[in-house]
Amino acid sequence: MISQLFTEVVLIGILTSGIRLATPYLFASIGEMFGQRSGVYNLGVEGIMLMGAFAAFYITLTTDNLWLGLLAAIVVGGLMGLAMAVISVTFQAEQGISGIGLYLFGLGMSELLFQKMLGTVETVSGFGPVNIPFLSDLPILGPVFFQQSVMTYLAYLLVPIAWYVLYRTTFGLKIRAVGENPAAADALGVSVKRTRYMTVTLGGMLAGVAGASLSIALLNVFQQNLTSGIGFIAVALVYFGGWRPYGVLFGALLFSMVNALQLWIQALNIPIPFDASELLIMLPYVLTILVLMFSAGRVRKPSALGVAYERES
Repeated sequence: MISQLFTEVVLIGILTSGIRLATPYLFASIGEMFGQRSGVYNLGVEGIMLMGAFAAFYITLTTDNLWLGLLAAIVVGGLMGLAMAVISVTFQAEQGISGIGLYLFGLGMSELLFQKMLGTVETVSGFGPVNIPFLSDLPILGPVFFQQSVMTYLAYLLVPIAWYVLYRTTFGLKIRAVGENPAAADALGVSVKRTRYMTVTLGGMLAGVAGASLSIALLNVFQQNLTSGIGFIAVALVYFGGWRPYGVLFGALLFSMVNALQLWIQALNIPIPFDASELLIMLPYVLTILVLMFSAGRVRKPSALGVAYERES
C-alpha cells in the first residue's frame, strides 16, 4: 500500500538514497557549469562519464586500488575535456555537434572496451559508507547525511568550493568575464583561449569523476550505457540552477530525490497500474523536459555561451 512510503524507516531510506544518488549529478553539473560560464557548453558529458566510469572500474578491478581507479577517471575525463576544448576553442567547431560527437565516441568506445577487456559484468568493492564520528549517531540526520561514501562527501564539498572559486577568486572573475564579454576580457589582458581550455578540461575531469562515482561507489559495477542519461540531465541542471553552484545543488537534489522515490516504490512492490509504473521509471527524464521548459527565459545565460571567439589582429 502507498502508506508504506510514510513510515519513518522508508522516509529515512528515501532521503538517504536521494542524498547519495545526487553524487554523479553534482560532479558532472558543477564541471559543466564552469565550462558554460566561460562560454563553452559540452553535450559530450555523458560520453565522458562512460569513459571515466570504465577507466575507474577497470583500474580498480585489476589493481584493487580505488584511488588509482579514481585517478584514471580524472585523467581520462581530462583528456576528453581537452579534446573538446581543441575542437570547440581552437578549431571553433559548432559546440553542440562537437559535444554529440564526443558523446558518441564515449558511448561506442566504452562498449568496445567492455566487450574486449571484460566481456561480462563483474563487480568490485567500491567506496563504502564512512561514518562521521558523533554526527553519524544523530537520530534521522545521522544515517541521512553522515553515513555516506567519501565520493558523496566530496561531491557536496565541491559546491561551496565552486562558489568560492567562481565569486571570490581572480580566476573566477576571469571565467565570468570571458563568458559574458570575451572581447572586453581580452582587451584587459585575459586570455580567452587559455581560460576556456582550463574550464572545459576541468569540466571533463569532473565528468570523469562523476562516472567513477557510479562504477566504484554507487553501483560498484560497469555495464554498457551505465550512465543512462545522467550526463544529459547534468547539462540540463546547469540551466535549471541558473549557472550558480547552489542552484545546481538544488536541482541535483530534486532529481535524485525523485529517482530515489521511484526506486523505493519499486523495491517495496507498491501496487500501481501498469501505465503508472512505466511513467514512474520515466519520471527523472520527464522532469528534465519540464525543467528546460520552465527555466527557458527565466534565467539569463552567459552572453557568450556557445559563441566562438577569434581575436582581432
